Amino acid sequence: MPDIRLPDGSVKSFDRPVTAAEVAQAIGAGLARAALAARVDGKLLDLSHRIDADCALEIVTERDPAALELLRHSTAHLLAHAVKELFPEAQVTIGPVIENGFYYDFSYKRPFTPDDLAAIEKRMAEIAARDLPIARRIVPREEAIRFFRDQGELYKAEIVAAIPEGEEISLYTQGGFTDLCRGPHVPSTGRLRVFKLTRVAGAYWRGDPRNEMLQRVYGTAWARKEDQDAYLRMLAEAEKRDHRRLGTQLDLFHIEDEAPGMVFWHPKGWVLWQQVEQYMRRVCRENGYQEVRGPIVLHRRLWELTGHWENYREHMFTTESEKRDYAVKPMNCPGHILIFKTRVRSYRDLPLRYAEFGACHRNEPSGALHGLMRIRGFTQDDGHIFCTEAQILDECVAYTELLRKVYRDFGFTDIVYRVATRPQKRIGADDAWDKAEQALMEALRRSGVAFEVAAGEGAFYGPKIEYSLKDALGRLWQCGTIQVDFFMPGRLGAEYVAADNTRKTPVMLHRAIIGSLERFIGILIEHYGGAFPLWLAPEQVAVLNVTDRQAGYAEQVAARLREAGFRAVADLRNEKISYKIREHSLQKLPYQLVVGDREMQAQTVAVRTRNGEDLGAMTLEAFVERLRDEAMAR
Repeated sequence: MPDIRLPDGSVKSFDRPVTAAEVAQAIGAGLARAALAARVDGKLLDLSHRIDADCALEIVTERDPAALELLRHSTAHLLAHAVKELFPEAQVTIGPVIENGFYYDFSYKRPFTPDDLAAIEKRMAEIAARDLPIARRIVPREEAIRFFRDQGELYKAEIVAAIPEGEEISLYTQGGFTDLCRGPHVPSTGRLRVFKLTRVAGAYWRGDPRNEMLQRVYGTAWARKEDQDAYLRMLAEAEKRDHRRLGTQLDLFHIEDEAPGMVFWHPKGWVLWQQVEQYMRRVCRENGYQEVRGPIVLHRRLWELTGHWENYREHMFTTESEKRDYAVKPMNCPGHILIFKTRVRSYRDLPLRYAEFGACHRNEPSGALHGLMRIRGFTQDDGHIFCTEAQILDECVAYTELLRKVYRDFGFTDIVYRVATRPQKRIGADDAWDKAEQALMEALRRSGVAFEVAAGEGAFYGPKIEYSLKDALGRLWQCGTIQVDFFMPGRLGAEYVAADNTRKTPVMLHRAIIGSLERFIGILIEHYGGAFPLWLAPEQVAVLNVTDRQAGYAEQVAARLREAGFRAVADLRNEKISYKIREHSLQKLPYQLVVGDREMQAQTVAVRTRNGEDLGAMTLEAFVERLRDEAMAR
């Protein structure tokens, strides 16, 4: 009979098989009431799990790190249950947990409305109040397929049919609703108290636009109401900062159906782009990079040699000319190897650092496109470092320090570091992967930063460090990366002459600091809410005249600011000064200069900041000096 070891080191012995719930009850009634699930020998399981052998057991409560995912998983099933009660003809498909919440996809004859969403959430609360037990059972494959087909749940039957032979098929039932799921779940619907449905969107079945468009209902769930309230406040603030909304409001960019996933930059947006790009160009020059430029379309043979044609083709745009196949480049690295190969290289040339603001195209699914954040055509601040194996460590350490400085300059100081290791689908020998992974981990240790290991998430040609920055709302954005690649240079025949006069293959470090410029600008827009720091602002100063009498002086002030290197505009419209101030405040300009008769006579300007602070009158020279100091400080 089982002896069960508890986290405090004590052992509870039972003279018969017991469930995890019974163990919790034996420990104490309070723990039994708080219990959500159990961790048996490290595996998360339902409280109904039957224990008939010795094991280590930990009762999972709301305080456990696994509790949120458990609650959200169970709340997704609560959502499906509510939809089936309200809309019996709807078919349920999949409902996974996602960051900060969950979603469930439904097949229904029409889109769900906001009123439907409110009704579904109300019914979820009613089902939770019933405190229905959630029971698990294992069924044979054919029985499960028949069950769902008899219920009219054709999508579920298809999912079951696709489960590999030998895998366990489990169904969970709560009241009159049964769903397919691996589990685990909370013991009853009454444990689901804090949840909110947030929105509904369309999503193709299995992400394929050739399939039916489903209704995807998003929601969030938490252990404590105060945590959910804080999250919903963050969502409301994020909506106000949405880069798509601000892109229209500030006249920065737009996207057309005629070019899905491609960006039309407006004059002010292109100024913002240039500030980012020129800053990054300066960073590259100052850190030993030589800027290059490669073609956008390259022959299929090259992509076969690199492994992209076999491992990445579904993400590539392809074309044909004169019966030869080509691909629009999804990345710049093969082109940089071809540049490296144009002449004999010596070990004295290494490390050799190339940089390119390269236009890349990837065939992203239309349903995944999202403003500037997920697009098909983008420009990377791409770079590749050709080096010896002995130089990897120093290059990675220097790169991490450079990246941290760049992020600080853009206003990001909180960075999360992850080492993504070899994926199942990869090229090259395992001993080379071992060396590459160890080099990246050691580089981060020498940089003095803590890091996580993301097992199996590396690229098919090499492991990488992922650098994720945290924005003003606490959201993480993975932007920077550096990858150690022992394989691609050799596949394309890149060599250098070593000190002993032998030919050797260089190691290639793939690196990007901000990644896609489009996406990074989207992050900047949301981080600052469109109120960019002076050095980034598309328009930095607006000069506003009070009456027509000051029009000439206002133009003169704006011209002198432009001569000093600042982006200034003169607003000479025949409008009330209060109207002009309000309009430019909505455009989030850092400064407004108001000039009336008094300022014109004194040859001064009245300075207002973006947040409405009145700095009073000052000479133009004093104001220019203020701008210079602020711009230099970033």
